[in-house]
Amino acid sequence: MQLILASTSPRRRELLARLGLLFESCAPAFEEQPLPGLTPLQQVRRFAQEKARSIARQQPEYLVLGSDTVIECDGRMMGKPSDLVEASAMLTTLAGREHLVHTAVALCCVSRSFDRVAVATATVRMKGDAGGRIEQYLATGESLGKAGAYSIQGEGGALVESVQGDYLGVVGLPLRLVATLLAGAGLPVSADLDALYREKPYPNWARFARD
Repeated sequence: MQLILASTSPRRRELLARLGLLFESCAPAFEEQPLPGLTPLQQVRRFAQEKARSIARQQPEYLVLGSDTVIECDGRMMGKPSDLVEASAMLTTLAGREHLVHTAVALCCVSRSFDRVAVATATVRMKGDAGGRIEQYLATGESLGKAGAYSIQGEGGALVESVQGDYLGVVGLPLRLVATLLAGAGLPVSADLDALYREKPYPNWARFARD
């Protein structure tokens, strides 16, 4: 069965490759525009599904995997900052507090009428802004293009105090959930997931005791 990842994200490609599967990568024909009235959880499910469906309609015989990550803070969705000023505001809001990271994974195949989506949610606690951590991080430029204005697998990991849930979901692709969906579609993975999660072979993963 042929698999397409509806993303050109280097981190999602790298993570999916760890499952030992052959796949193609393709940019989805879908723009992430929130719909009024939807909760962050509903938004992220829709984003992941529409990404996958946009490719599946063009490649009906393929199994297509789409994913999206959003941050929820005080019941509101926090997306990607448009500039450093907005990034600073986001990180200041998150500092010293917990927030939720929702990553949705959608899998569909038009010819088989297969269309499923599931969400992995992690609770992330951020450190306070002691010593101007936020300004130092903003100077790296890493926060642009990242949900919540930080990259946990990069230098943004220094802003994070703890993670409860799947660390890879915070990165952008929760592999346990992906493997479950793929198995349900008749495409079992060959990788040893228990060993992967035990060894934590991904940047900053080993910093956090819980996964």
